[in-house]
Amino acid sequence: MADDRLHRRAGKATPDRAGVATHRHGLRHHGDMGNRAAGAATLKRLRHGRGLSLAGVARALSQIADALHQPRLPAVASVQRSVSRWESAAPMLPDERYQLLLAHLYARTPAGQMSVGSGSDLAELLGALLDLGESETRVTSLRTALIRTATDTGGMLALLSTPVQADLSAALVDPSRATDETSAGLAAVVADVNAQVGSVPMVRLQLLLVPVIDACRRLLAGSLPGPVAGHVRAVAVAACSLAGRLAFENRDDGASQALYAEATAQAGQLGNTWLRASVHMSHALVTLYSSPHLSDARRLVDLAVHAAGSGDSVRVRARAHALQAEIAARAGLERQAQAALGLAWYDIEGRCGDDPSGSTFSGGHLRGFEGVCELYVGDPSVAHDRFAVSAAALTAPREQVQRAIVRTDQALARIRMGDPRSAAELLHECVLAAVTTGGRVPAIRLRRARVELRPWRREDFVADLDDHLMDVLGA
Repeated sequence: MADDRLHRRAGKATPDRAGVATHRHGLRHHGDMGNRAAGAATLKRLRHGRGLSLAGVARALSQIADALHQPRLPAVASVQRSVSRWESAAPMLPDERYQLLLAHLYARTPAGQMSVGSGSDLAELLGALLDLGESETRVTSLRTALIRTATDTGGMLALLSTPVQADLSAALVDPSRATDETSAGLAAVVADVNAQVGSVPMVRLQLLLVPVIDACRRLLAGSLPGPVAGHVRAVAVAACSLAGRLAFENRDDGASQALYAEATAQAGQLGNTWLRASVHMSHALVTLYSSPHLSDARRLVDLAVHAAGSGDSVRVRARAHALQAEIAARAGLERQAQAALGLAWYDIEGRCGDDPSGSTFSGGHLRGFEGVCELYVGDPSVAHDRFAVSAAALTAPREQVQRAIVRTDQALARIRMGDPRSAAELLHECVLAAVTTGGRVPAIRLRRARVELRPWRREDFVADLDDHLMDVLGA
């Protein structure tokens, strides 16, 4: 729900949907000399901005290595030569160890406060590493590592630039002083948290969202300027919806339902139908696993389909139809499931263009829904193939929870195809994925798949899986 539409650019670099610092001039060809020179210049500018000499950076990196309990760095003179090479006319890319140390150096302000959001020195550093030829995957993992640190020491403020922090503080005292920068800063935090789902523990992410929701409530209770009020309300919808999902993941179903109710109410006041549909869909998904009655989820999905039908987001409409198909299949309604899938494919194969929702829902995701429908009201071998295609398409960090679900369902298809041994082998991979992402739904699906292995409970391959589940999940 909290997607890229909420992420405003600030400063010379800003995190994109994967959390990677992306230069304001657009796409770059990593590693060419022009970009490498730009990367070297950024490193030099960051150093000068802190009033540090080459030796000063070398000493700082050595101190950080000691604080992180890493092996000691070479002598200061040797580290200084490395720093110089990173900023030279033919610059070298710092190796992964030095990248981590540099990230810890520039993730704090000169005053020692954590700052990892857009406009921060860390964002500038990550952009420089991309210019010097580092991969986006590596840069994303660096940023994730520092966000984990921020949840321990800096909280939400670590995701806000210093000017936005000051702007927000003033607005909380007097909401009439709120500006577009206030709402954009809060939106950036929600987008940052959303991008880290599956990479950072869910409980940490939920803690980061609490002050955002509180800030939105306080601002909306005051006299906000007209245009800003709508922006803050949109942030509140995104924050409450995402927090509802995270509360569900953390097994607090009561808080989850309350947060979704708040998101629904705020979305209703905005009058944006595709946004309201997105809230209903997210709510339906958690309800599917937290309510014993399928009818509760069906009601929410029907509301989502109705709202999406009058909205201008094709991707939200496609996802709503896909979820409607899954609910119908779970109820054993094959014709209704196939009809809804047909509508979803019609939507997704149409002209999505620049979708206002920022949704990344694609044919790869839809193949997963096809697999679920085949699993319940069709052919398990067809379901298996659909899951395989879907899993291959779900490669982004933010998609790893969904990929874990798809792979677990693929194992369930193997059981129903009469191949329990192969299913158990795949479930070993799914156990690791469930632990890595921290997703509640993959864990639920794992347990359901294990139930279907009961006829083979005396087999060694099932005993091995049980040991793995007990060791890792305690289940």
